[in-house]
Amino acid sequence: MAKGYWVSVYIAIFDPEKLTAYDELAGPAVRAGGGRVLSRGGRVVAHGAGNTQRVILIEFDSFEQAVAAHESEAYQKALVTLSDGVERDLRIVEGID
Repeated sequence: MAKGYWVSVYIAIFDPEKLTAYDELAGPAVRAGGGRVLSRGGRVVAHGAGNTQRVILIEFDSFEQAVAAHESEAYQKALVTLSDGVERDLRIVEGID
Protein backbone atom coordinates (compact mmCIF):
# COMPACT_ATOMS: atom_id res chain seq x y z
CA MET A 1 0.00 0.00 0.00
CA ALA A 2 1.31 3.43 -0.95
CA LYS A 3 2.02 5.93 1.81
CA GLY A 4 0.29 9.28 2.06
CA TYR A 5 1.95 12.64 2.61
CA TRP A 6 0.92 16.11 3.67
CA VAL A 7 3.02 18.75 1.92
CA SER A 8 2.40 22.19 3.33
CA VAL A 9 4.12 25.34 2.05
CA TYR A 10 3.59 28.56 3.95
CA ILE A 11 3.34 31.45 1.54
CA ALA A 12 2.91 34.12 4.22
CA ILE A 13 2.64 34.18 8.00
CA PHE A 14 0.38 37.01 9.13
CA ASP A 15 -0.07 36.11 12.80
CA PRO A 16 2.71 34.11 14.49
CA GLU A 17 0.61 33.72 17.65
CA LYS A 18 -2.15 31.95 15.71
CA LEU A 19 0.47 29.73 14.10
CA THR A 20 1.86 28.82 17.54
CA ALA A 21 -1.63 28.01 18.84
CA TYR A 22 -2.29 25.92 15.73
CA ASP A 23 0.99 24.02 16.15
CA GLU A 24 0.08 23.14 19.75
CA LEU A 25 -3.17 21.51 18.60
CA ALA A 26 -2.13 20.22 15.19
CA GLY A 27 0.91 18.26 16.39
CA PRO A 28 -1.05 15.94 18.70
CA ALA A 29 -3.88 15.65 16.15
CA VAL A 30 -1.47 14.61 13.40
CA ARG A 31 0.29 12.08 15.64
CA ALA A 32 -3.08 10.66 16.76
CA GLY A 33 -3.92 10.22 13.08
CA GLY A 34 -0.74 8.25 12.49
CA GLY A 35 1.36 11.06 11.01
CA ARG A 36 5.12 11.34 11.33
CA VAL A 37 6.72 14.72 10.74
CA LEU A 38 9.65 14.30 8.34
CA SER A 39 10.49 17.98 7.85
CA ARG A 40 9.35 21.04 9.74
CA GLY A 41 10.63 24.41 8.71
CA GLY A 42 14.21 23.41 7.95
CA ARG A 43 16.41 24.78 5.20
CA VAL A 44 14.89 25.17 1.74
CA VAL A 45 16.42 25.60 -1.69
CA ALA A 46 13.62 26.95 -3.84
CA HIS A 47 13.08 26.53 -7.57
CA GLY A 48 10.13 27.55 -9.71
CA ALA A 49 8.09 30.08 -7.74
CA GLY A 50 11.02 30.59 -5.38
CA ASN A 51 9.10 30.31 -2.10
CA THR A 52 11.55 29.64 0.74
CA GLN A 53 9.03 30.00 3.56
CA ARG A 54 8.30 27.25 6.05
CA VAL A 55 7.70 23.80 4.51
CA ILE A 56 6.20 20.87 6.42
CA LEU A 57 6.32 17.25 5.23
CA ILE A 58 4.30 14.62 7.11
CA GLU A 59 4.17 10.90 6.27
CA PHE A 60 1.26 8.52 6.89
CA ASP A 61 1.05 4.77 6.33
CA SER A 62 -1.54 5.31 3.57
CA PHE A 63 -3.18 8.03 1.52
CA GLU A 64 -6.50 7.23 3.16
CA GLN A 65 -4.97 7.67 6.61
CA ALA A 66 -3.58 11.06 5.56
CA VAL A 67 -7.00 12.23 4.36
CA ALA A 68 -8.72 10.91 7.51
CA ALA A 69 -6.23 12.73 9.75
CA HIS A 70 -6.99 16.00 7.97
CA GLU A 71 -10.72 15.45 8.34
CA SER A 72 -10.48 14.45 12.02
CA GLU A 73 -12.27 16.51 14.64
CA ALA A 74 -8.98 17.27 16.43
CA TYR A 75 -7.28 18.60 13.30
CA GLN A 76 -10.33 20.62 12.29
CA LYS A 77 -10.19 22.28 15.72
CA ALA A 78 -6.56 23.19 15.04
CA LEU A 79 -7.56 24.75 11.71
CA VAL A 80 -10.13 26.96 13.44
CA THR A 81 -7.35 28.23 15.70
CA LEU A 82 -5.16 29.01 12.69
CA SER A 83 -8.00 30.71 10.77
CA ASP A 84 -6.54 33.62 8.79
CA GLY A 85 -3.15 33.61 10.53
CA VAL A 86 -1.32 32.27 7.47
CA GLU A 87 -1.59 31.78 3.75
CA ARG A 88 -0.46 28.29 2.82
CA ASP A 89 -0.75 25.57 0.22
CA LEU A 90 -1.51 22.19 1.81
CA ARG A 91 -1.68 19.13 -0.41
CA ILE A 92 -2.33 15.51 0.47
CA VAL A 93 -0.51 13.29 -1.99
CA GLU A 94 -0.22 9.56 -2.54
CA GLY A 95 3.26 8.09 -2.58
CA ILE A 96 4.52 5.46 -4.98
CA ASP A 97 3.77 1.91 -3.92
